[in-house]
Amino acid sequence: MPSDECCYRQCGMCMVFGRSSDIVIVQHPVSVYVPLNYKVTLSVRAEGTGILNYQWFKSSKEEVFGGTRADLIVTAQRSQLYICRVNDQFCNCVFSEWVKVKVLDISNPGLPVAWRGEPHIVVHPAPQTVRQGERLTLSCTAFGIPTPHYQWYRNGHPLLGKTTDTLQIENAEADHRGTYLCYVSNVQEERWTEAADVEIVPSNQLTATDKVALLIGNLNYSHHPDLMAPAMDVHELANLLQQLGFRVVSLLDLTREEMLAAIDKFLLLLDRGVYALFYYAGHGYERLGRNYLVAIDAPQRYRPENCVCVQRVMLKMQERRSGLNVVLLDTCRTWYNQDCIASEIRPLVPMGNTVYGYATCENAEAYEVQDGGKSTGIFTKYLNKHILQPEKVTHILELVSEDLGRDPFVTGKQAVEIKHTLKEPRSLTDPVRTTGHTGELHLRDACWRQANELPRQKLLIFTCGVEVEVSFSALFSNVMVAFGTVKTTGSRAQDCTITLRSTPAMEDIFSSPGRSGEMDSLLLNNLVAEKPDCSLRLCGLQKLQVGLLRLGPHI
Repeated sequence: MPSDECCYRQCGMCMVFGRSSDIVIVQHPVSVYVPLNYKVTLSVRAEGTGILNYQWFKSSKEEVFGGTRADLIVTAQRSQLYICRVNDQFCNCVFSEWVKVKVLDISNPGLPVAWRGEPHIVVHPAPQTVRQGERLTLSCTAFGIPTPHYQWYRNGHPLLGKTTDTLQIENAEADHRGTYLCYVSNVQEERWTEAADVEIVPSNQLTATDKVALLIGNLNYSHHPDLMAPAMDVHELANLLQQLGFRVVSLLDLTREEMLAAIDKFLLLLDRGVYALFYYAGHGYERLGRNYLVAIDAPQRYRPENCVCVQRVMLKMQERRSGLNVVLLDTCRTWYNQDCIASEIRPLVPMGNTVYGYATCENAEAYEVQDGGKSTGIFTKYLNKHILQPEKVTHILELVSEDLGRDPFVTGKQAVEIKHTLKEPRSLTDPVRTTGHTGELHLRDACWRQANELPRQKLLIFTCGVEVEVSFSALFSNVMVAFGTVKTTGSRAQDCTITLRSTPAMEDIFSSPGRSGEMDSLLLNNLVAEKPDCSLRLCGLQKLQVGLLRLGPHI
């Protein structure tokens, strides 16, 4: 009996002279793609004269110890090539095709218990935003016995020649934008990957993954003078930011506890790439370079423990690694209580893309004025004038500073101060690109829907035939207005008067003279299509411990 090496050489001669036709392989082994330590059976089937012998080899033509049967069981440790030699007693031999056992070390392969080798996708292509001229790479990984085949699609059309697990496009252009899928198949079954949206943006365009703003206006103070401007300023700024694509939370008259709770929830909406804007209008002061926002329940003599430290808020915003952090303060910076202990916080790390816009300079006041019959902070007046412009954030604040500096009312009394670590020319008008961040976006969407859900419009029908429509609108995130409108009086009612009230009763923070007129005008001009028969402002919704009970009209 010749040695294996001699038989290997003779087999080569047999193939040259055609004698290998005495042995025919009727089933070759197949390549597989499996997780680490998965047991794989490689099989070869051959027909020939007499008894057939088998010997399996590795890629280095090293014999596999014990691999002398038609079936070879392998515990997959690493990717490896295999081939099987089949010979008979007449020194005829033939080799199978080379096959590859490809191994992926993944912590949770997620194979079904009764897996038969059908394609099992473990890595889906990821949505992404690519700048023009850069390389676009999409990957798909699927286990399978045999190894799956791949075909990439864009917008439902197969891509010619794109039949590997990785799709790579050099120098991506605008026409490469679209939705990509990969079709994965073997003889067992076929599968489709999840869709991956690819956005191609100009090489110099900056984008946000989302935009979130928290606006707080404090006007009715328990122990300090009331203010007029914050309500209208917050409302108008909120509308402008919404035009820029921001999700806006606008809150009025918060205690310190409520301010901290609102800020904590705001921070949960921040993530990598998100543009974050924090705005405050109300009383404030400065001590040792730190700015403090005064809550409506703060006692006389400002003290840090009764207020909110702006630098602490900014530190937490930076820790969220947002794409842009903007803090805008329309508040005084008068030095106050120099003997008090300052808030203990770590020094701010000099992270990029952070912008402070102060309404006034150190140890100075910020003023509010009457402008066209409405109250406004003079800083916010000019901020709202320029904020929609597609300019770098710091340039917008420079325009505000220039306008405020020319205003005769505050000349020599108020001057805007701007601080920033902006490394890129980011603008509040930058577009939102969610590609590659859809998971975080879905979480924010869910939180947003829950926080901004209004009661549905209701039609109340009374036994006397009167029909009253009750609808709702949000003036601010914590101020809702209920409207009652008589739709029909019926045949039996001669006179109809509607009264709306809430249980528990809620204070109307706009009830003071002058302020109520501004809010009523705002309601009628912007929130309802027809004049209602009555309305009810529901303020301080953040204080509710249980759901608000809405009572029907009394006829």
